[in-house]
Order: sequence, then C-alpha cells, then structure tokens
Amino acid sequence: MAVTTGKPFVETNRVIGPGQTYAKIDDSVLSPVLLDVQRTPRWWWIGFGISLAFLAMYLTSIVHLITTGIGIFGNNIPVAWGMPIINFVWWIGIGHAGTLISAALLLFRQPWRTTINRFAEAMTIFAVVCAGLYPILHLGRPWVFYWLLPYPNTYGLFPQFRSPLDWDLFAIGTYASVSVLFWFIGLIPDMASLRDRAKLPFQRLLYGVLCLGWTGSAKEWQRYQRAYLLLAALSFPLVLSVHSTIAMDFAVAQVPGWNNTIMPPYFVAGAVFAGFAMVLILAIPLRRAFGLENLITMRHLDNSAKLMLATGMIVVYGYLLEIFIAWYSGVEFERYMIWNRMFGDHAQFFWALILCNFVAIQPLWLRSVRQSPIGLFIISIIVSVGMWLERFVIIAVSLTKDFLPSSWGDYVSTFWDWALYLGSFGLFSTLFFLFIRLLPSIATAETKETAYHYSHHKIDPYEDIRAEVFQEVSA
Repeated sequence: MAVTTGKPFVETNRVIGPGQTYAKIDDSVLSPVLLDVQRTPRWWWIGFGISLAFLAMYLTSIVHLITTGIGIFGNNIPVAWGMPIINFVWWIGIGHAGTLISAALLLFRQPWRTTINRFAEAMTIFAVVCAGLYPILHLGRPWVFYWLLPYPNTYGLFPQFRSPLDWDLFAIGTYASVSVLFWFIGLIPDMASLRDRAKLPFQRLLYGVLCLGWTGSAKEWQRYQRAYLLLAALSFPLVLSVHSTIAMDFAVAQVPGWNNTIMPPYFVAGAVFAGFAMVLILAIPLRRAFGLENLITMRHLDNSAKLMLATGMIVVYGYLLEIFIAWYSGVEFERYMIWNRMFGDHAQFFWALILCNFVAIQPLWLRSVRQSPIGLFIISIIVSVGMWLERFVIIAVSLTKDFLPSSWGDYVSTFWDWALYLGSFGLFSTLFFLFIRLLPSIATAETKETAYHYSHHKIDPYEDIRAEVFQEVSA
C-alpha cells in the first residue's frame, strides 16, 4: 500500500529544510544584513518609522514624568503600585523564553533551537531594557537611582536590602549582563563571516571590530564552545531565579492574594508562557519577510506552540490553586479577594484573562493549529494580552480592596500610563528593527553544523518514527 503522507510528514518535522548548504544559509541570513541603504526593503522602513513614532511618544512621556512628577500616573492610596509595576513585570517575563531557548535547550542538546535562538536572545535583551526602566521611572526622583547601588560614599547612604526595589536592581542587573554576554559570544563567528563578505568600508570596520579578530582556528572554536557552554550553564538558573525574585516582591507582602508560596513557580511558568508567545509573534513575520521558511521550519513553530501550551496549563493550574488556597485557608480576607476578582468592580478583567490564557490556547492541542502560522500568530497575541491582564488583576485589583473597608479605593489609569506603556513598544521594536538590519537574526555557525549532520551523517531524528508509520500503514 502506497504512503502518500510521507513527504509532508518529513518536511514539517525537519530542523532545517532539505538541500540547505553553507552557501545557501549564508545567502539567506547574511545577505539582507549586508545590503546598502538604497536596497533596504520598504517594509523595513515602514516598520522602523512606526517604531520611531512610538519611541517619540515614549520619550515625551518620560520628559513629562520627570518635569511634572509621578502624579501623572493613576497611582493612589491604596494602589501605590499601578501601571509602571504592571508593565515592569510583563516586560521582564517576555524575556524568559529567550534565555530558555538559548541556555536550557543548548544544555539539553535540542537541535531545533539553532535557528530561533539568536533573535530570541535579542528579544530578551530588549525586553529587559524596557523592563529595567520602569522601576527607575517609578522612583519619583529617577535621577538618584544610583542610590540603590551599594557604593561607598561620604554620607554613609547604603541601600535598604530589605526593599523589593533593591532586589529588582540586582535581579535585572544580573539577568541583563549575563544575557548580553551570552548573546555577544554567540555572535562572534557570524561577525567574522560578515567581515569577510562585506564590501562597504564601514561594514568591514564595524564587523571587524565586533568579531574580535576571529580567524576560525581549531583553538578558537574550542575556546568558543567552552565559553558558550559555561555561559549557558550560568544563564539557565536565571530562568528560575529572576522571575522568582520578582514574585517575592509580592509574596513577602501581607496583602490578600499575594502572600502565598505558589507565587515564584507560578510567575516563572507565566513568564515562559508569555515569552514563547512573543517568540512566535516575532518569528512568524520574520520568516516570511526574509524568506526563512527553510530555516525557521514548521517544527520550530510546532515545538514553541507545545511549550506555550504546557506552560499555559501550568499557569491555569496556578489560577485554580489560588482559588483553592483562599477557600481552604478559611481566612475571610483571602476568600473575599477571590470573590472580588471574579465578581467585583474589575471582574471583566479576570474573566478576560481566563478567556485569553485558558480558552484561547486549547486549539493548540491540535497539530493542524500548531502548524498554522496565522493561527499561532493570533493565539500568541491573545496570550500576550491575557498575561498583561493577569498582572493587572494581581497588582491593581488586589490592592483596591485589602483589609479595612475604610482604606478601600479604586484604580483608574491615565493617558500617561498608557502613553508610557505603548511607547515602550516603540523602544522595543526600534531596537529589534535595528537588530535585524545590522546583525544576523539566525546563528549561521550553529545552523551550518545542523546542516552538516543532515547532509553527511544522514541524521534525521524522525527517521524511526517514519519507519513505524510506514509499517503501520503498509500493514
């Protein structure tokens, strides 16, 4: 009996498309970077122009904030933590998928990470930049943010190490420095390739400096592999530690809905969930715009969707556990907190996040949906919205009604809250557009290694599966 479904099954499960040689990989990835200004695609200029417009709104909001004060925000008593902290937690969670793809999957020897790790790492760095600015802007006097650093000074002013604000400083600082170093080390061989292929003097100078004199000798490759693995081992714990530290900002407070031990793992799962949604939001247009379908294959989209589904169900389990803990504790404040979230003044946000984070991801159980770029793109956007709503419910809704009815209040965001938030998308997208224009968005050295294994060793991780399918169908 003939097998008619064999070829599509193989193509949708390859790490890279068939027939990929070193030259084809270089042409696909490096050629768009080496184009001169006149040949830059029109879609890039349009996207970059829109990003600059949002970036201008972001900078305008910062200037108005510094000259006027944090009274431009909707923060009040009792909701002293408003949109800036909501957006901070949301942005810091976006970057977790990049670290997971780069470090964890490398340590576990997962070959499908090779063509999506580069822009995922860049996404991590840009998201951390957007997140790191929020606590500084939320200080009220952002020009003295360096007081958070434990530096010697004549006044004897040292940071309050029991303050969650100081925890955030060390968590973000460590995360950003390790992520940048890990990203740059991985770029060095590709910078050398760009240096050798560049024709413009400016490009030869730029990439020649960035490649640090790379010649491709066996000794350099040995040291590169060691450094890369060591940084991966150092980065992997950050996936767990950074967002756990952010979760402890809430868990140590005596606020109903915050002070429970589920917060650190719950926040980590939510961060990876939101991060993989952003990876798909960036990967799907990127593969179409640059024609990278043979490098960012359906297997990458399928695996990313599976991880998003798995972490999403962990997040949903966290929702159920919060409700159970509030009921089982017998504490009337905790029970009222859950009732207020589900049926209070802001109940529409709670049910919207359930719709976005639970109902919307259920189609991902179907393989046909996981391999539909348009469907994944829509679901990923819905998930990103749902994760922002989750932070709003946890922070703003929990603070509106705590212990004493006399101290209850409402929270209403202002124009400047949203201007700063939407403007941060301009900062993120501006950096990302510059990245895909000036640097290779795919790690060509690692991709060539995968192509070598496919072409010379005939290694196909799905060979055994195809044989089993053939036997079953033939029988």
